[in-house]
Amino acid sequence: MGHHQLDSLDEQILRLIADNARIPFLEVARACGVSGAAIHQRIQKLTNLGVLKGSEFIIDPEKVGYETCAYIGIYLKDPASFDAVTKALEAIPEIVECHFTTGKYDMFIKLYARNNHHLLSIIHDKLQPLGLARTETLISFHEAIKRQMPILPMDEEEEEDDYGEGGQD
Repeated sequence: MGHHQLDSLDEQILRLIADNARIPFLEVARACGVSGAAIHQRIQKLTNLGVLKGSEFIIDPEKVGYETCAYIGIYLKDPASFDAVTKALEAIPEIVECHFTTGKYDMFIKLYARNNHHLLSIIHDKLQPLGLARTETLISFHEAIKRQMPILPMDEEEEEDDYGEGGQD
């Protein structure tokens, strides 16, 4: 799971497309001072390296009737059941994220429900039958910050760690 060394053009491209995934390549090229073909090649390279993972339209859950966002910490009865529980969670369409975690929960999920009654139904009818010891639910009132991972330049200490005492590759 290593990281890839990005040059300044890669970083500039990523900043631009993170703000607007639908920005035309020619507009990115003008902003970066290179040709459209160069941008196309760089984006293809970043995609092949796995730095970029597709592009998507974001559906606003509230606009389509899902007014309750909840995070649920899951305690498993049997830690060996991670794979089976993960597969079962994938089959529940309201669940949009699932993480294996350290700390007090075995797993942590994010889901959207139409309302609190629907949330209760998901917990009772879909989660509890999975063999969970228990769950803890947190309801989000409002998402205050949501953004892409920022592309920040590495500071000198990180560069020294990567290359050993400030040396080259």
